[in-house]
Amino acid sequence: MLKKLIFRNWELKLLALFLAIVIWIIMIPEEKTFAEKNLAINLELVNIPPEVEIVERPDTTLNLKVRARQRIINELRPEQFSARLDMSKASIYQQEYLIDSSMIKVPDGVEIVSFSPAYIHVKLEKTAKIEMEVVPTIIGKPPEGYRLAGMEISPSKVMVAGPESKVRARDKVITSPIDVSTLTEDTNLEVDLILPRPELRLLTPYPRAKVSLTIEEIEKDK
Repeated sequence: MLKKLIFRNWELKLLALFLAIVIWIIMIPEEKTFAEKNLAINLELVNIPPEVEIVERPDTTLNLKVRARQRIINELRPEQFSARLDMSKASIYQQEYLIDSSMIKVPDGVEIVSFSPAYIHVKLEKTAKIEMEVVPTIIGKPPEGYRLAGMEISPSKVMVAGPESKVRARDKVITSPIDVSTLTEDTNLEVDLILPRPELRLLTPYPRAKVSLTIEEIEKDK
């Protein structure tokens, strides 16, 4: 009897169940349904102490899984989020730094479900400063009948700073290439200064040098 009762008019009962589910989905407002989304954002390192340097730039990508109402989840973009790691108490003896959810700022109505990694590797070194010689980079030769008789550069030395392991006494700062192959008279010009490695920086507000080239005509033998 029970079996007959259950399967009696089963087509109508199945249709009624289907319609009930459809009506339930339609009647529930979008603002009451939630969904999840994965995002990749950048972790910013802030308040780095003035006398330390980051030796190697770490991977600062944070992978987030967030939860929000269905009506806004698809509109979420990485630029709406921010994450900052305060390095004010960082030490050269510490290389692993914990990432906490409180460092991550999210838009209103968004919840962080999970994130990774939990730690970031940051290697620091003490700042070293050194005075480096500036060397002009000359390419080519003056036209036939002329010669480069002299050259002056200002400044002749500049202060450079960077991580201890990247600052070397034998290093020099060079200039952008100076082509003298068309010069037939004295020339003054400004050139860029190029550091020996990217981890270093100039301690000068003006990263250029002035070069004075003296070009002389070669006297022909009588």
